[in-house]
Amino acid sequence: MIHEELDRLERLAYQVSKKINQLEEEKSLLEERLSMAESKLKEKDDALDHFKNQIKISKIVNNIPVENMESAELRERINNYIKEIDKIITYLSE
Repeated sequence: MIHEELDRLERLAYQVSKKINQLEEEKSLLEERLSMAESKLKEKDDALDHFKNQIKISKIVNNIPVENMESAELRERINNYIKEIDKIITYLSE
């Protein structure tokens, strides 16, 4: 009777140990997925911030009064700089 109880307790201990290992593996996978999701979220936040900055710069450029050729030329130069900066950022992101 005592041996039967010991055998039962050993089986239970084995099952508990097995379940703990399974839960630890699942935890590791979930932590990895969380890390990847956080990384993707940060990338998207950075892209959103970049896009917001582009909009702000475009608004500033568009608010420059076009009274003469120099203002139009300045606006064109700024737009070209913005395009070049975007190309560099895209290149560096890869």
